[in-house]
Amino acid sequence: MAGAPQGPPPDISPQVEGGSECFHWPVSCVAMSFTRKLLAWYKRNARVLPWRKTRNPYAVLVSEFMLQQTQVSRVLEFYPRFLKRFPTFGSLARSQPKAVMEAWDGLGYYARARNLHRLAREVTRLHDGTLPDKPEDLRTLPGVGRYTAGAVACFAYEKPVATVDTNVRRVLERAFGSKDVWELAERLVPKKGERAWRFNQALMELGALVCTARKPKCPECPVRSDCRAVRSGIQIRNRQPGHPR
Repeated sequence: MAGAPQGPPPDISPQVEGGSECFHWPVSCVAMSFTRKLLAWYKRNARVLPWRKTRNPYAVLVSEFMLQQTQVSRVLEFYPRFLKRFPTFGSLARSQPKAVMEAWDGLGYYARARNLHRLAREVTRLHDGTLPDKPEDLRTLPGVGRYTAGAVACFAYEKPVATVDTNVRRVLERAFGSKDVWELAERLVPKKGERAWRFNQALMELGALVCTARKPKCPECPVRSDCRAVRSGIQIRNRQPGHPR
């Protein structure tokens, strides 16, 4: 019915014994099982990607800008070259727009390059070349939305914050039947920074490799026994692919 209020988010928070101190909110056995299986799967199956090997805020930020609406394989071609040419915020800020666009040429979505250049100049001018570590501060910068702010805070500074891109949204909607995925993600993310880093990376990896938009590989999914869609026998329809990372 039009205008009908949405139902409450899925109940993942009954009291349980032990383990709840690892999370931002008391969580159910299903949520704890989901996280444990997800992290174990990620440890065995994570792709080796250069931006996962660094906590350098600038390098992480560049990767996040490049990965917006762009295949990982394509970003792998441009990422090392761009960092070699512009290794710091300062070097990027001092560059002429033409040089930045030339380095970005072929990657597409050129507004990202313009925003990244503006951001570098702003960080250099207003923050002494140091990228803020809080999502709310990051979101004041050019081209940085809610996802990118959370991703940089978590992946560069290991802040225990949620990062919801298209892949994560799809996983959480299917697994928990949630529509308010940001609220759910914030409740699920572990408190400890390093574990939060792995949890967020693992969610995105699961969405990219297994819980895909088209033809999800449910039999291969490590959390299929905890997935509401699988348990309910819901047929997952093929959808247009989302964020391709």
